[in-house]
Amino acid sequence: MPELPEVQTIVDDLKKKIIGLQIVDVWTDAYQLIKKPSFENFKKQIKGAKIEEIERRGKNILIFLTKSYKLNTKKMILLIHQKLTGHLLCGQWQMENGKWQPIEKGPLEETVNNYIHLILFLNNGKMLALSDLRKFAKVILSSPSDIENLKEIKELGPDPLDKNFNFEEFKKLIKSEKRKIKEVLMDQSVISGIGNIYSDEILWQAKIHPLKLANQLADLEIKKLYKAMHSVLEKAIKMRGTSISDFRDPEGKPGKYAEIRAVYQREGEKCRRCGAIIKRIKIGGRSAHFCPKCQRA
Repeated sequence: MPELPEVQTIVDDLKKKIIGLQIVDVWTDAYQLIKKPSFENFKKQIKGAKIEEIERRGKNILIFLTKSYKLNTKKMILLIHQKLTGHLLCGQWQMENGKWQPIEKGPLEETVNNYIHLILFLNNGKMLALSDLRKFAKVILSSPSDIENLKEIKELGPDPLDKNFNFEEFKKLIKSEKRKIKEVLMDQSVISGIGNIYSDEILWQAKIHPLKLANQLADLEIKKLYKAMHSVLEKAIKMRGTSISDFRDPEGKPGKYAEIRAVYQREGEKCRRCGAIIKRIKIGGRSAHFCPKCQRA
């Protein structure tokens, strides 16, 4: 699933590509992706809407829209959560033999980018498409107040890269948790945006075992964790995310962070820091990769 760095990469790119454009039409062959409203109403409401702004909220993409009528202007937000295998692409496609094919040669031709199930047609001839192999993505179009009051938005924890989320606030959250630190880092209601990949990478950099209980971490360990969180996430954004699986940027290109990852999905390989063999364990149904020498329990 795309995490904070992948979603931020998409948001940053789309800001350069589609802000100020108007949505002139929409297509889908997977109506279940659109959770609200019905596709008929979705199409009616979104046609003619202008894209004003785009932002990330946790792992969610929020596209702010306005639609002008004779007597007033309606504000809406298009929320997209890409889930396991979804990623947004920006380009041009044409239908051939019942399947959308990219017009231009290049990254968009890669198989992982060919599972297009939703397209927004823009007034400059470009298209914003959602490629999603598993069709688990979630799309909601509603008023700003409705979106802000959605449980998955309202209950999000602080963003780890928010300048107002200082060390003292972070320490308070960690100290209040009796669960394993790996579980805490992945809980979107505690801290938003971190998932399986970056929780492993952050814990490795901080030299903390994933099974350690959060409230038993020493202040120095929490300080290292806070610094590692910023370091790993900022580096991953700079390298445009991790593309071990389905993630691609809006041009269909993979991110580069996988090339330098320390532990995630490196079970059986040597630790880049000490040479010990990376291990994998299960925590709450999810895998945790760690170095048994660097990250002692």
